[in-house]
Amino acid sequence: MTNTQNSDQMQADDVAAIEELRSVYDQLKGELAKIIIGQEQVIEYLAICLFSRGHALLMGVPGLAKTLLISQFAETMELQFSRIQFTPDLMPMDITGTDILQEVPGHKREFEFVKGPLFANIILADEINRAPSKTQAAMLEAMQEYKVTVIGRTFQLTPPFFVLATQNPIEQEGTYPLPEAQLDRFMFRIEVDYPERFEEIEIARTTTGVSLPSLEHILTGDRVIAFQDLVRRVPVADHIYEFAVDLARATRPKGDAAPDWLKPLVAWGAGPRAVQYMILGGKARAALSGSYMVRLEDVVAVAEPVLMHRVIISFTAESENVTSRDIVNRLVEELSEGG
Repeated sequence: MTNTQNSDQMQADDVAAIEELRSVYDQLKGELAKIIIGQEQVIEYLAICLFSRGHALLMGVPGLAKTLLISQFAETMELQFSRIQFTPDLMPMDITGTDILQEVPGHKREFEFVKGPLFANIILADEINRAPSKTQAAMLEAMQEYKVTVIGRTFQLTPPFFVLATQNPIEQEGTYPLPEAQLDRFMFRIEVDYPERFEEIEIARTTTGVSLPSLEHILTGDRVIAFQDLVRRVPVADHIYEFAVDLARATRPKGDAAPDWLKPLVAWGAGPRAVQYMILGGKARAALSGSYMVRLEDVVAVAEPVLMHRVIISFTAESENVTSRDIVNRLVEELSEGG
């Protein structure tokens, strides 16, 4: 009887916590709206990544306020924020930290480890594809393992740890394209597009004044971690798991689940990590909307940002101007209708 009572109490606590998370999310959007005009879907994707313990890669041409959005997103939280401008001469120790010779009492000198900018809670990795592969590898370890290794020693990063990287899709000269292994560490690839005309007018009106308004802190680190744990407990029905698995398997051109039209268009499909992220993203989206169970529409809503950078198109697709987004959206439509 005690176990049943505890289970019922836990469920009741989770229901209240989901309502709290929905309210916090509304507050967060309200604060960001003071400075960021439009970009509602981008903000939703960022929140989903944060509460899923994922990382996000933002793609967009210069001037779309990607850096401003991320910095203001971090401003709504009482968390340590660090911005790293990636450049071709950026070395791993520039982001992880290094040993520096320091004077100590007794007229002696000792090496002391000085932490780099990676030792923060929210990291803005600006133009991440401009850094050489060694520096990208150091970032990869931090994103995947929540730790950094410096001169053979390992240092743990303090949770929550959230990496938001930006990349300019139109300027490739002097860049180091992210390998598929690093791209796969990003939960979402988020496309930041041009604003609507009325939004652009409002942007011009609100951003050319004397100063930007200050934002209130909505979240602490402990609350973020508690909400991340809550998201993991959101229940998922069997048919939702099956849909996510079937969708990922359909992207693999050499598999039996791939439709005939896809096979000449895709060189490589999504792996099991994509399934995990679709389920986690569905859980977070459901919780943010105040739902107590993942719906099919939640997984459908996160399928595009999860799969776009995991579906590698072939030369045939490039020659026919077919994008990974086109392929993902067609698969989602076909599988949704079939379900």
